[in-house]
Amino acid sequence: MQFRQLIDAATSTYTYLLADAQTKEAVIIDPVLEQFDRDAALIEQLGLTLVHVLETHVHADHVTSAALLRDRFGAKTVLSQGAGVGCADRLVAENDEIHFGRHMLRVRATPGHTNGDLVFVLGDESMAFTGDTLLVRGCGRTDFQEGDARALYRAVREKIFRLPAQTRLYPGHDYRGHTVTTVAEERAHNPRLADGVTEDEFVETMAALNLPHPSRIDVSLAANVHCGRLPTSQGRISQVAQAEQWAPVERTEQGTPEVGVSWLAAEPTSGELLVVDVRQPEEWTGPLGHIEGAELVPLDTLGAAASWEHDKPIVVVCRSGKRSAAAARLLEEKGYTQVASLRGGMQAWNLATASTSA
Repeated sequence: MQFRQLIDAATSTYTYLLADAQTKEAVIIDPVLEQFDRDAALIEQLGLTLVHVLETHVHADHVTSAALLRDRFGAKTVLSQGAGVGCADRLVAENDEIHFGRHMLRVRATPGHTNGDLVFVLGDESMAFTGDTLLVRGCGRTDFQEGDARALYRAVREKIFRLPAQTRLYPGHDYRGHTVTTVAEERAHNPRLADGVTEDEFVETMAALNLPHPSRIDVSLAANVHCGRLPTSQGRISQVAQAEQWAPVERTEQGTPEVGVSWLAAEPTSGELLVVDVRQPEEWTGPLGHIEGAELVPLDTLGAAASWEHDKPIVVVCRSGKRSAAAARLLEEKGYTQVASLRGGMQAWNLATASTSA
């Protein structure tokens, strides 16, 4: 079997590609919108026939590329019957089987993080893809999106920990550099769910986490209940979600839309995309220079000068990212729907482009 573990670094989300080495039929688990080009290119390079796009649950921290992959490859999208979402081609439940070539994944329903969480277990039980139900030395949160700590505790005990001790478990996320674990490891070392931790102790632990909501929850859920295809009738949430498909936009805790230097460096700075430098003229010609093709509009004149089409893709840049953050928020307030600040500004741009050309 061909197997790839891929990551979206911005959200620490793992995507998994599995394929029959002989028939080339493949499935992909939890794909991320911003990584669509990467995933599609890999599928084509390996000569695979994508037959299913599997979601472990309706995600709140990123937008899925399920709909785009279905459009590109003709694959069927798969979600849990318990998710309450009707966009998928196939809604699955406990013990359903998903076949690709000579291989098969068996569905385990594991509600708790959300009502519609699933774990996919390879037919020989050598591997399982646990989504957010069980992470390496952790688990998904249970304080929003129909979360239920008691249900999650029981799901892990009954659906995952009863697999063979050597079964390799592949999580939906990891924030500390782990890639895989085993049933035996988690039963021994998971601080929340190891053998000996009672259900009441687990519920108490989860209630005390006090975590902030994911910064992109409104955008992600608005898209993911439609398998990543954005609705046109959900007001401002839909507008923001639609806008943020133009680039790999991330929002800071203050709500500022940002893009990274590596993405901008790969984009043409002419035509559709506009780069607006909001520094002062002496900075534009100063030691940090400016991005070729950019337009100089100092921040103190931006409000009056902004006369572009409101759906034009715009990246604003300054020295370090502070003024461009203010500029991005100002443009959003004025109705611009595809705008982002360049993370790190010209300092990050020069550092990145210098290392690339060295």
